[in-house]
This record gives sequence, structure tokens and C-alpha cells, in this order.
Amino acid sequence: MTRVECCALLFDMDGVLIDSTPAVARVWHQWARQRGFDPAEVVKRAHGRPSLTTVREYLPNVDHQLENREIERREIEDLEGVVPLPGSLELLSSIPPGHWTIVTSSTRPLAEARLRATALPIPVRIITSSDVNNGKPHPEPFLKAAGVLGFRAEECLVLEDAPAGVEAGKAAGARVIGLRTTAADNDLLRAGADWVLDNCSAVSAELKEAKIFLTLHPITT
Repeated sequence: MTRVECCALLFDMDGVLIDSTPAVARVWHQWARQRGFDPAEVVKRAHGRPSLTTVREYLPNVDHQLENREIERREIEDLEGVVPLPGSLELLSSIPPGHWTIVTSSTRPLAEARLRATALPIPVRIITSSDVNNGKPHPEPFLKAAGVLGFRAEECLVLEDAPAGVEAGKAAGARVIGLRTTAADNDLLRAGADWVLDNCSAVSAELKEAKIFLTLHPITT
């Protein structure tokens, strides 16, 4: 076991707190087939990044906002199989408000729909793609999340499952736990993850004198 001290935890949502993989894959698979792209490639590229970024890359000459709103509508409507991942509710319940938030590439309406569907708490200061100009792998989402909690990113610990999110956390100056829920260990480590764990059930937390003390187990690095 490893003990880690920090002031706050910054959680990605999909693949960290929530398993939305089947729903995400269904929506992007359908979109890719309708637009004439390779579904497997599109699904892989879309994970962990704002959907608007993926739309712009594949369709540079369309109305990106209109296209993105359609994808968002489909994702909000498709909540079948969207469930909390192991340990997520327990870990969130052990950390007091003000010491954690969610940093997701989803839009705010989509994030709130998925959190409600899984009965996970919705933090007041959630950071979504609706709140930033630059999405992951840019550090802005995590820098903003740390700031709204009143901490420096260096004082925070990020939990991510996508290489783009790991890169964003490290670029912001935070330490990062990579969760092997959707990406291979080597991909997470290449992106800069300090530790690689199975899921949130491998992390326990307790608050002492305004500091969070984490126990990580088992680890691979």
C-alpha cells in the first residue's frame, strides 16, 4: 500500500466514477456510420475529450455547434447501462464537500443527466466542457477545478482513465492516478500517470486537519 497526501481530489467522470462506455460507444458508432467514418476509430478518438473537438476533426466544414448538440441529445437520451463504477460512491462519500469536484469533457446537461442516472452526488463546482475554452489534454480544466476549490493544482490529485485526461492533469501540475477501466496500463503510464490502479475501490481517503490522506492499493508503479 502507498500513502499519499493532498488537499483535494479532481475526478474525471466517465470511466472513473461512471461506466458510460456502452452508451458512448453506441452513440458515436451510429454517428460514425451515418457520416461515413470508421466507427471503431471514432469511438476510440472520442473517449476522454470534448465531443466538439471530435466533430471538428472529422467534419471541418459543417456547423459544429449544431452537430455537437445532436450528439449531446443522443447521449442524454441513451442512459441504458450507465452505472456507477466500483468504489466511486464510497470514495466520494468519504471526502467532505470543498475537497473534491468533477472535471469532465461532457457538457453540463449531459454530466448532470448521467450523475442523476447513477445517483452519484453532483458537486456545486463541477467543471464541464461548458466551463472551459480548452478541453483535455489542455491543462485548463484541472487548473480551473483546483482554483474554484481554492487550491493550487500542485496540491490536488487527479483520477483519470483516458491518456488525454492524464496528460491534462500532469500539464496542470497535479499528481495523477490512472485507472485501468478503459485504457491499457502502458498508455496511462506513457501519458504520465504516477500510479495505475483498478478503479476507485483501490483508493480510500480520510480527512485530517484539512488534508486528505489516501491509501492506494494495489499499485503497479
